[in-house]
Amino acid sequence: MTLLPSADAAFATAAEATGGSDGSVIERSWATPDAFAVIFDRYADDIHRYIARRLGSDTADDLMAETFVIAFQRRRRYDLSHAHARPWLYGIATNLIGRHRREEARRLRALSRMAALPPGREESGPEEAVTERLGAGGTHGTVAGALAALPARYRDVLLVIAWGELDYEEAAQALGVPVGTVRSRLHRARTGLRRALGGPDRTPSTAPQKETDHG
Repeated sequence: MTLLPSADAAFATAAEATGGSDGSVIERSWATPDAFAVIFDRYADDIHRYIARRLGSDTADDLMAETFVIAFQRRRRYDLSHAHARPWLYGIATNLIGRHRREEARRLRALSRMAALPPGREESGPEEAVTERLGAGGTHGTVAGALAALPARYRDVLLVIAWGELDYEEAAQALGVPVGTVRSRLHRARTGLRRALGGPDRTPSTAPQKETDHG
C-alpha cells in the first residue's frame, strides 16, 4: 500500500526538512508535500505499535499506512496552533480501529482464553494501576477478556492514554470529546476493569460521576 504520494521522493528529502514543531512541518508541507515525510518518520513506529497492540501486526501494517495517507490528505485542515501532531494522528488511527471493533473484540477474547494472569495479581493496586498495568504489560489473560467487555468508547479512552501515552487534553483532542468526557470515560473504564478482574470497587471522591456528553 502506498504511504504517501511520491513516497520515495518524500523519504529522500526527509533529512532536508527536519527541525521545527510538527505544526511548522505540516505548514511547510502545504507548499512542499515531501516535507510531510518528517511527520511519518517521527510517529510511524508509535502509531504502528498502538494499532498492533489493539488489532495485531498484520492489520497494523495497513492501518498505519492508511493513517498517514489520511493525515497527508487532511494536512491543510490541521490546526497549526497545536505544536504536536501526536493526538491528531492517534485520533485518525483510533477512528480506523473503530471499523474493526468485532476483530478487536475477537482478538481480546482469544488472548483471554490463551492465558491467565497469575493468582492474586488481579486484586492488587488502586484503580489507576489498571492503566499502569496496561501500559507496561499489554493484554493477556483476564485483562484481555475484561477489555473485550468494555464499551468501545471507554476502551478507546483507556488505550489511547495507556498505549498512546496521551494526557487527558491530548486524548480529548484525539477523540474529539471534551476533557471532562475523557475523565469520565477513563474512570468508568478503570472501574469496569477492576470489577471484571475481581478487585474492590474504589471510587475516589474526586472522580466524575457522569459523562458530559451522556455517552
